[in-house]
Amino acid sequence: MRETFAATVSEAMDRDPRVAVVLAAISAGMFRSAAARHPGRVVDVGIREQAMIGVAGGLALTGMRPIVHSYAPFLVERPFEQVKLDFAHQDVGAVLVSIGGSYDASEEGRTHQAPGDVALLDTLPGWTVHVPGHPDEARAALESAIPGDDRVYVRLSETSNRAPRPVDGRLSAVRTGSPRSAGVVVAVGPMLDRVLEATADLDVTVAHTSTVRPFDRAGLSALVGAAGNADVLVVEPYLAGTSAHEVAAALVDRRHRQLGLGVARDRELRAYGAPAQHARAHGLDAEGIAEAARGFFLV
Repeated sequence: MRETFAATVSEAMDRDPRVAVVLAAISAGMFRSAAARHPGRVVDVGIREQAMIGVAGGLALTGMRPIVHSYAPFLVERPFEQVKLDFAHQDVGAVLVSIGGSYDASEEGRTHQAPGDVALLDTLPGWTVHVPGHPDEARAALESAIPGDDRVYVRLSETSNRAPRPVDGRLSAVRTGSPRSAGVVVAVGPMLDRVLEATADLDVTVAHTSTVRPFDRAGLSALVGAAGNADVLVVEPYLAGTSAHEVAAALVDRRHRQLGLGVARDRELRAYGAPAQHARAHGLDAEGIAEAARGFFLV
């Protein structure tokens, strides 16, 4: 997805003189060619993440379309005050594109891990959040976001599903349960293949989305109605329960149960390990999802 991002943005720079890239050292080498073609429109501020957001906010105020990129903790967490003030408060837009979300860069230590990025952006109004599950979805999300003027976060991942799904902002049913099924499982972005494997023996509807904000509340309500059961399991590749308030709002008119799977809130893994080991520790591999799904639906 990282290579797709760099290629897509470089192509957009060739077409649109508004597009500028703002970096803080990360991935600078991937934009050398674009910088040579478009002097002044690739700005590398060095390891100064707060300045990176401030520069992007200034560009947006002049009418440019800044694309801002770094690891998730350096893009969202470290400069959050600048994100809040220089974009949201000034009511200007940008496209923030992260890598290393949650534990993708686990070998680099806790400094490079950010499972709370989407939850943090949830505290600010007006953000569209894409969580692609395939490089083609990343391209589609970027091509949709770049021409606009709104605030967009694109969360890239090292994990990819085998095939892309539409990036249209809607929840789409990938596997449909019976009219008396146990409920609905929402797989976010790169979690889809694992969810399909984990729930293969359960009578549930499996839905997918790569756009989590705005959340497709009407779509979830319709899927729950068709399933005949209002129990909902959400599997997200970041902090567990991040979308719980969205599920509650979508189903405010009916009694329901919900469970959110994601990166655990009650503990921090202090052994770095590989991403696959983190997924297992948080119950986000196929085996862990299957265990949680059976415990939730088969009660």
